[in-house]
Amino acid sequence: MNRLRALLAALAIAGFALASPAQALNPSEMLDDPALEERAREVSKGLRCLVCQNQSIDDSDAPLAKDLRILVRERLEAGDTNDQVLDFVVARYGDFVLLRPPMNAYTIMLWVGPTLVLIAGAAGLFVTVRRRRIAANAPTAPGLSAEEEATLAKILEREKG
Repeated sequence: MNRLRALLAALAIAGFALASPAQALNPSEMLDDPALEERAREVSKGLRCLVCQNQSIDDSDAPLAKDLRILVRERLEAGDTNDQVLDFVVARYGDFVLLRPPMNAYTIMLWVGPTLVLIAGAAGLFVTVRRRRIAANAPTAPGLSAEEEATLAKILEREKG
């Protein structure tokens, strides 16, 4: 029993360790000015790693994410505002680099697509259930009468003989 508890505890600890986001930022990338570093972190959290795609550049170990982190810090050190840095990165990589892309003509399907898929699935399910219900309630064809069965038996006998 104690081994089972120890195993479960070890699995829980491993699960929590794996579930926490990896901070890929190297100390060598950090800025000396804490206020500027905080701004860099804020901007980085809104930028998607183009390699990993579901992580911010702050959480990714990919070389491109490192390059983007350095680029963000260089632009901030040069005096750009957070919005200017974001505009620069978006101009270079497109709206896809943003973790929360704006709603416009190019990204409308990112925002509307999941809702359309949900509606289409619900409509398909409704139609399928309705068809099955109608089929289950449809009247069945009556069976053969005794006279018809006798006639059919005679025909089949003639065919055999």
